[in-house]
Amino acid sequence: MNVIHPIAETGDTITLRRVDFKRLLDAAEDADDVTALVAAAAREEALGQGEARTDHLPGGLVVRLIAGEHPVRIWREHRGLLPQELADRAGVSRSYLVEIETGRKPGSVSAYRKLSAALGVQVDDLLPDDDTR
Repeated sequence: MNVIHPIAETGDTITLRRVDFKRLLDAAEDADDVTALVAAAAREEALGQGEARTDHLPGGLVVRLIAGEHPVRIWREHRGLLPQELADRAGVSRSYLVEIETGRKPGSVSAYRKLSAALGVQVDDLLPDDDTR
């Protein structure tokens, strides 16, 4: 195990070498990953694997999501819904849904709330990444 040695220390601050600071960040990220894995395992134990993984996207959809395709379209397709079916369930017009999915309109907060409820996902799961637009 690598020991971290502070360069300097006062009552309010500790100065570290960059490599030691990076080690701390990596350790914190690893701890977050372990916590997420433990929580996922507990959820699978409680619900069963099939039920717990209902909202996991298949690799092909993840690739499309990373490539910048709109999350609403990805989740709609994952749920096996046609645009009209999702529009009807969410109480929005089909044309508005298509404009959101194609990026012609950003979509209102109200529309995203309705779409998230209809798709059974969190609103955050439907918001496009600003880096991909």
